[in-house]
Amino acid sequence: MTSQVVDTTSELIAKLQTLPPEKLQQVLDFVEFLAQKYTQPQEIEQQPEKRVLGLHQGQIWMSDDFNDPLPDEFWLGEGEI
Repeated sequence: MTSQVVDTTSELIAKLQTLPPEKLQQVLDFVEFLAQKYTQPQEIEQQPEKRVLGLHQGQIWMSDDFNDPLPDEFWLGEGEI
């Protein structure tokens, strides 16, 4: 243990000794909550599944003019396209 941990532990014990019993129970409940929260195994980040080329081939279509520039009317908000 480092000296900082020992100092913190000693300070915590000294303060705990000044608390009434009902407050000690609250502190104990909180410490148990923290212990449970941080000792449970954290969910392991799974590697994303690799993408499969051609998996949905033929299920969608794209217009032949998809990459064509949009007319000025579109950008100026004039009329319909």
